[in-house]
Amino acid sequence: MQRLSRRRTTDTPRDIPHVPGNCGLSLNSPEGRGSVAGLTTLDNDPDAALTPPRREKEDFLLVFVRNRHGKALMPCHAAKARQLLKAGRARVVKRTPFVIQLRYGSSGYRQPISLGVDPGYGGVGLSAVGGKQELYVSEVALRTDLVKLNAERSQYRRFRRYRKTEYRQPRFLNRKKPEGWLPPSIRNKLETHLKVIDQVKQMLPVSCMTVEVAGFDIQKIKNAAISGVGYQNGSQKDFWNVREYVLYRDNHRCQHCKGKTGDPVLEVHHRTSRQTGGDRPDNLITLCRTCHEKVSQGQLVLGGTPSQGFKAETFMTTVRWKLVEELRGRGNEVSPTFGYLTKSGRLSLGLSKSHRNDAFVIAGGQNQKRQDTEYAVQQVRKGNRKLFKGDRSHRKNTAPRYLHGFQRYDKVRWSGIDCFIFGRRTTGYFALRTLTGEKICASAKASSLTLLESAKTLLTERRRSGSSLWQDHRVSAA
Repeated sequence: MQRLSRRRTTDTPRDIPHVPGNCGLSLNSPEGRGSVAGLTTLDNDPDAALTPPRREKEDFLLVFVRNRHGKALMPCHAAKARQLLKAGRARVVKRTPFVIQLRYGSSGYRQPISLGVDPGYGGVGLSAVGGKQELYVSEVALRTDLVKLNAERSQYRRFRRYRKTEYRQPRFLNRKKPEGWLPPSIRNKLETHLKVIDQVKQMLPVSCMTVEVAGFDIQKIKNAAISGVGYQNGSQKDFWNVREYVLYRDNHRCQHCKGKTGDPVLEVHHRTSRQTGGDRPDNLITLCRTCHEKVSQGQLVLGGTPSQGFKAETFMTTVRWKLVEELRGRGNEVSPTFGYLTKSGRLSLGLSKSHRNDAFVIAGGQNQKRQDTEYAVQQVRKGNRKLFKGDRSHRKNTAPRYLHGFQRYDKVRWSGIDCFIFGRRTTGYFALRTLTGEKICASAKASSLTLLESAKTLLTERRRSGSSLWQDHRVSAA
């Protein structure tokens, strides 16, 4: 008894809200990686893993439960999960969020749970409400590099076809897009929405869900007074194309030198690249050929701030009902709601503007006890498929997937801190950060790291509520 007391007071960390797994050297090799279904608590002592910090009594940790057939049950308190794990009546399925699976029984107690979904171009807000409390809340930050990477890939393919065409068959009428086709970047965001919703359903027995469908009138955003025939009499009416309109708008005059160079040739310049800014008039400006060449060579920087565009509004208008249809097609009970109802409910509850609060209101939350912690999820790319380093480099990108048993975006523990690997060196020293970008260590030795979770496309971090990974105010303001 004396030895047990000494171990609990000296060897058991009290500041770790997650379950530390037995991730030894066997899991630090490619052969030992993969599923964490057999993960157990350190030294069979779940106290440090399932007991939240004692500085605030109202802070509690819910553990998500599945029956032995993998069906979601109602979550339980950390103390109950600790007893089940110690008795060997449950096993750990997932570490973050913490999920256990019972080794006995095939059914369990369930109560109605409503899931609120606040979709967006930059991320997703999720909140599950059941009974008298909020059971789950998370914010998912989506990728923002898809457009750039797809444009780069398209450029490489185009150049390759120009060089190697002798063996290719002629292509004529085989480029018809299938019905319901979406651009790859929008399709990825839509699929990620569905993926994170399915993950919540794997943890909680969701009975119904509510999705906010926001439609945006881009013309009214640009001109609040527009109405009636004003929609038919746009700024480009009676112009042959966008270029002609931009030249007319700028009085056929270079907007930088105002004609001082004497160059009579005028050209239309994109303020930001076409792949990100498009061919909108707000992204175009008239320049003479002399000034245009200086801008292209980096010798001249144009002033002014280009328009941010309406990608977020276009995305929501495009996929708002498609998301609802996809969820209903998977057998879910889905109800749509609208932005003005969400805003009214949030103001009546006195909540600040955030995606987690919007999702809580969408789920029908009113006086339920809110969660003191939330799960921040960051979407990352699955792998780097570039064959060469740099844009014009001939050095092959031969970095192995695993270095000293670790890969990029692995969740590890270093000096008692849970963080992610964001940079690796062949010498065995890694750069560690949190999902918010906070630098933990710029050169951590591989032997001092303990693997907690293998890298996935959705990185999850448990944190105190109030901080956000991303901001998408314009989309969620409806």
